[in-house]
Amino acid sequence: MTVKEGSIRSALRYPAFRSLLAGLAVSQVGDWLYNLALVTLVYQRTGSALWAGVATAARIVPMVVLGPVGGAVADRFDRRRVMVACDLIRLVLMLGLAAVAAARLPVVLVPALAALATAAGTPYLPATSAATPRLVRDADLPGANAARSAVTALGIIAGPALGGVLLLLGSPALAFAVNALTFGVAAACVLTIKANAAFAANPAAEPGRGGLLRGLADGAAALRAHPAAVRLVGADIMCSLIYGTQTVLLILVARSAGLGLHGYGYLFAGIGAGGVIATMLAGRADRLPYRTVLVAALALVGLPTLALPAAHWGPAAIMLAGLTGAGAVGVEIMTETGLQRMLPADVFGRAYGVALPASIAGIVAGSLIAPALVSWLGTTGALLACGIAVVGYAALLLHGADSPAPAPAPDQVLVG
Repeated sequence: MTVKEGSIRSALRYPAFRSLLAGLAVSQVGDWLYNLALVTLVYQRTGSALWAGVATAARIVPMVVLGPVGGAVADRFDRRRVMVACDLIRLVLMLGLAAVAAARLPVVLVPALAALATAAGTPYLPATSAATPRLVRDADLPGANAARSAVTALGIIAGPALGGVLLLLGSPALAFAVNALTFGVAAACVLTIKANAAFAANPAAEPGRGGLLRGLADGAAALRAHPAAVRLVGADIMCSLIYGTQTVLLILVARSAGLGLHGYGYLFAGIGAGGVIATMLAGRADRLPYRTVLVAALALVGLPTLALPAAHWGPAAIMLAGLTGAGAVGVEIMTETGLQRMLPADVFGRAYGVALPASIAGIVAGSLIAPALVSWLGTTGALLACGIAVVGYAALLLHGADSPAPAPAPDQVLVG
């Protein structure tokens, strides 16, 4: 059977990329089970929703604040070593959390260690994204990014399920220990890839060639130099903002659709399933007009959001939520692939280190904006406002100044 270029199957032909993806998949499952264990431990020990919120924030805020630093690190040092170091440091910190849970050490150590773990992982994704175009041919780059999005979506489904089983079998300490093991496996997967130019540091970004602030400025300048890249990042931030609002609004949607509180989980499972479907279509979408696909993906987020207030039947609400997930993952894959193709390799990590935290900040902002929207406009008004915002951004892209599609880069697979 012929394997189509740009598909996930096509990207999996490359042994080095398979190793990278395997490590990422194991780590993603561990991250999501860890998130469940973290909140459970804090709530068990304190009985406070505020403390649970603090623990969750400890996992997110360091990525937003230190993400640009992580991007600079990914450019300055050998990326293979950076990724392994990130995994090993987080392994140690997860064992620390397991010790806190098992020995009932002061609960304040939990968010502190969680924040350190997030900070230690900030260079990982920029390093992964920068190495991917050198592990697969350009024609297979959309499939490679789709595969990475797919393992994230599957991790959202499998991680909490595994975490729930581990919490039934023992205390959160067991879940933290298992997450530590996943970091060890991820490091081993990366170490199986030969060390060569695919992971090499960029000489222009090495220490002594400018301070950290200069590096961050270079990353921001690289983005500004490519208007199409800025539009892509803007689309990704818009989808993240909507996802943040969904963490609040879908609780209310579940009730109005007759699903009850447990239906909140069904709606997010629908988002995850929609995302998985979108990853399967990434290769085909890459062969269609760039702007048309981006606008269509945004519309797939906005239009179902506009329809959600009328979804008084549970399956219909789940289907609409799934469509938003498909659109958001489509935008994510297009953004990842576009940035990899447009941005210079010698500054990619620093530019990505600016774009990724901005996207994550969108989730945080959305979760904070949603309660205010509900207070001012009601649930229906809040959903309509969110849908209009996305559709409005899509309309701006459709009728705005013309910009070229990301050009395929010369093929330079450096690891077989």
